[in-house]
Amino acid sequence: MAGTIPTHVELVASGFVSRRRAVDLVMRIILFLCAALSIFVTTAIVYILVSESWSFFKQVPLLEFLTDTQWTPVFAQPRFGILPLLTATLWAAGIGMVVAIPMGTLLAIYLSEYAPTNVRETIKPFLELLAGVPTIVFGYFALLFLTPLFQMFIPGLSGINLLVPGIVLGIMILPYVVSISEDAMRAVPRDLREGAFALGMTRWQVALRVVVPGAFSGITAAYILGMSRAVGETMVLAIAAGQNPNLTANPLEGAATITAYIVQMSMGDLPHGSLAYSAIFAVGIVLFLMTLVFNLIGFYLGRRFREVY
Repeated sequence: MAGTIPTHVELVASGFVSRRRAVDLVMRIILFLCAALSIFVTTAIVYILVSESWSFFKQVPLLEFLTDTQWTPVFAQPRFGILPLLTATLWAAGIGMVVAIPMGTLLAIYLSEYAPTNVRETIKPFLELLAGVPTIVFGYFALLFLTPLFQMFIPGLSGINLLVPGIVLGIMILPYVVSISEDAMRAVPRDLREGAFALGMTRWQVALRVVVPGAFSGITAAYILGMSRAVGETMVLAIAAGQNPNLTANPLEGAATITAYIVQMSMGDLPHGSLAYSAIFAVGIVLFLMTLVFNLIGFYLGRRFREVY
């Protein structure tokens, strides 16, 4: 009826709706700011890298930077070829992935398809504990324990080399590969497993032919995350792989990686604005682009092979 005075219940309901709308608006703003923060940080990183390295590329041609085989930025006759740093980085990360991919995939299959609940709940905390160990500890573990051990079996292995740090990198990224891969495998619907068992498949066949293909996008994401983590690792390689830029195809020798060079130069007395100082940001761009490429590959593979249930 027109002109009727709202009752107490109606006033309370109206106030509740108003508060709910206000809370919803506030949460929308907060969530938008959180999303915008990631974009802002990424944009700021790109801006810093490009602006600081611009003076470097004005003096060093891009072709020389990409093709020269020597990296001696603080010598009397400086050379700025990224190939020695890039090759060492790919060697170390590649060795790490060779270790982490098969071990991580098999362990994820075991945890997802074979392990009893109590075993799974015991192993996963240990993996998380492994991920929490400081990287400098892994570096000294590689230098002082594993390297002398490997030298007993591998003739010609240098005390500073790429092989042992690469293996340690594989151990370091193992928790990331196992955790994400196992979560992706457990997300595969049980109906698919039961259908495969009904067709007479063994548990191993179900794991390889049903579960792994069904979780391929998640497994790929685990591999790409592990690769990005290996490429960006610093202290293990700075300690155990050496800090001498060396273009080599032999992982038994030592060589400086991109991150090791950045650490070495950042801790020195390079004057701000010098060419050697600008080189830090130039190699930083290369590292950023490498990580971006790996993530784009992972995104493409995830979209290409994603299963819809």
